[in-house]
Amino acid sequence: MQKLKIYFIDSKYIEYLRKFDNKVAYNKIPNRPYIGIVYTYNNFNYFAPLSSPKSKHISMNNNVIDVFKIDEGKLGVVNLNNMIPCPIEVLTEAIPIVTDKKYKTLLENQLSYINAKREILYKKTIRFQNQYRSGRLYPNILNRCCNFPLLEEKCLEY
Repeated sequence: MQKLKIYFIDSKYIEYLRKFDNKVAYNKIPNRPYIGIVYTYNNFNYFAPLSSPKSKHISMNNNVIDVFKIDEGKLGVVNLNNMIPCPIEVLTEAIPIVTDKKYKTLLENQLSYINAKREILYKKTIRFQNQYRSGRLYPNILNRCCNFPLLEEKCLEY
């Protein structure tokens, strides 16, 4: 299984997708880091946004289907509910260009943990997508999710 990387996504692509689905996470200034989930689902590359550490992540249930906790939440989470299909052309690898030392260290620590647990992340991502596609998610979880089939269609049109 390939090692994962953290990417910045072009703001124009995010703005484009948000025209069709307001659950697509905003790019933060200057950019919001996304981690590339190295798998193909439905013939699309999917990338999921990272969330910086917050106290709520530590107390969050480990079994929540739409979130992957990074080091028990101490390093943040990967928001599977907000992952998006994404063409490679709109991505830039983040770590080589991040200049803020504290932020770069956080990203490196997140990436190290995620790569050590990437098989678990991969399985959780596939399970989540399968439950989403088969209509087996609870309504409160479904309400937090991007519309993956619609975004796949819009990704092809981009």
